[in-house]
Amino acid sequence: MANYNKIVLPNGLRIITILNKEALATTFLVLVEAGSKYETKEINGLSHFLEHMCFKGTLKRPMAIDISTELDSLGAQYNAFTSQEYTGYYAKVESHKLDKALDIVTDLYMNPVFDVNEIEKEKGVIIEELNMYEDLPMRKVSEVFMDLLYGNQPAGWDVGGKKEIIRILNREDFLKYRGQHYLAKSTLIVVAGAFDEKDIISKIEKGFGHIGDTEKGKKLAVVESQTKPAVKVKYKEVDQTHIILGCRAFSLRDSRRYILDVLADVLGGGMSSRLFQKVRDELGAAYYVRAEADLFTDHGYLAVSSGVDHAKLEKVIETVLGEMKKLATDLVQPDELQKAKNHLIGKIILGLESSDELASFYGGQEILGEEIVIPQELIKKIESVKAEEILTLAGEIFQDSKLNLALIGPLKDASKLENLLHF
Repeated sequence: MANYNKIVLPNGLRIITILNKEALATTFLVLVEAGSKYETKEINGLSHFLEHMCFKGTLKRPMAIDISTELDSLGAQYNAFTSQEYTGYYAKVESHKLDKALDIVTDLYMNPVFDVNEIEKEKGVIIEELNMYEDLPMRKVSEVFMDLLYGNQPAGWDVGGKKEIIRILNREDFLKYRGQHYLAKSTLIVVAGAFDEKDIISKIEKGFGHIGDTEKGKKLAVVESQTKPAVKVKYKEVDQTHIILGCRAFSLRDSRRYILDVLADVLGGGMSSRLFQKVRDELGAAYYVRAEADLFTDHGYLAVSSGVDHAKLEKVIETVLGEMKKLATDLVQPDELQKAKNHLIGKIILGLESSDELASFYGGQEILGEEIVIPQELIKKIESVKAEEILTLAGEIFQDSKLNLALIGPLKDASKLENLLHF
């Protein structure tokens, strides 16, 4: 696997390079510590809106069509994304076209103009994006789950914001927020693929030379508060009930995260996992069912997601809770444990075949303030997980006081479900 190199410029800007001289494609990725957790209630959704606006015109490329035409003409794959804790902008191109991609992505990151007319037009786009997610209950249920866990604090808010807030955001909001967060010390640039390292670093230094170097704004710490099982239902007439059933865990700083990953894989990580076999193959109650750990800088959870036959909802909930409880009472047998490890390791290796995934792998760790774990080290950590550690961790996490159920479906009375929520 390709090795990485990290340098920090005098202004605090970080650069990670992952060099593979044989790569046919190269990715240029810019990450910034700016996401919905850095917002106040009054500007919730601004991080995501700002990401959109960076593609709507720059000093060098005044119109959105100028940016998209150049990138399309390069044959590039390009996009941007916003999460709770960071925002990213990237372009992936044939390696010999990297210089042009670098110039475009640098320009849209460094020089957005935030044209007032474009802001007003893009409000409609953002609102329709929110409407689209309302019509995707498989996705929307995750927002219901986050609201259930964290409530009225940034971790519980929708990254996309609310329509009533989007409608009143103005140019001054964008300029102020960008000035607080799009700074040298909070920006990371990742280049993965084939390139001349010295030349690329020189171009980055030139392109990002006038980025702000003041101290960055902080985000609020997450407050955890729960004493008994909790349920949140969003009523919607849909053909299947979408659920997320999970428990509070810990942050990505916790060394037990690798144990949690293996535990989640045993529970619902693949088509031979316990829940896939029980819920889909035996009960015939769902098409998709999976278990995943989702960890952030100061909180996290393990959750099971599924789209369920309305008539089999209670049976599925009982089944999921039963399989969770088994992990807290019975040791995972050696063959099943090794299968889960092999499944996780295979996903890691296969997932790092492309330059954009390599950039995300290293960049994602660095932007969240983690000590970078290279793939070889990650594999060792997964391989070292013991059945006894899974048993202990399952007992700590799978408790009534940490249990939560979010649901979207044609259900008005959640009392029956509340009675089911116990280990």
